[in-house]
Amino acid sequence: MQRDNFNLDEALAMLARTPASLGALLAGAPERWLLATEGADEWSPRDVIVHLINGERTNWIPRARHILAGEQRPFDPFDRAAEISASQDSAAGALLALFAELRRENIAALEAMSLSSADLDRTGQHPEFGEVRLAQLLATWVVHDLNHLGQIVRTMAKVYAAAIGPWRAYLPIVEERGSNS
Repeated sequence: MQRDNFNLDEALAMLARTPASLGALLAGAPERWLLATEGADEWSPRDVIVHLINGERTNWIPRARHILAGEQRPFDPFDRAAEISASQDSAAGALLALFAELRRENIAALEAMSLSSADLDRTGQHPEFGEVRLAQLLATWVVHDLNHLGQIVRTMAKVYAAAIGPWRAYLPIVEERGSNS
């Protein structure tokens, strides 16, 4: 079903790919690649996994249910950095497996909602943005994944930034930049 360039079937297909993409990049990677950051107060690839787990638990599906229930109060705020410091001792492989399991459950929950075009147009109140449509929330979920995949790749590329020598001129991915959003 498609609305305003949003297609639920495509969104589901993209959301299903994220765990495998993360696994291909990060499963078994050396620790310095998992813990690399773009600077102080920036997230490592491992931190991003924890952030994605938190989103699976507290953001996307709870907000979709909130919209479908017709609740008038704003969504609960999403603490983007929740659980990151508390999960520092968790193995990356275990975090990747947990993320994959939660994502499978959330895709199944989304599919079970049997959303109609009218459902996708239903609105909720975001605590910062105001009124948002369910289709916008679901599209954001997909783009959020892609944003963090890009962040992980960019962060990992910087591990060898000093080692690439003059090729740096052709590899803008290693230039200074950072954002955990």
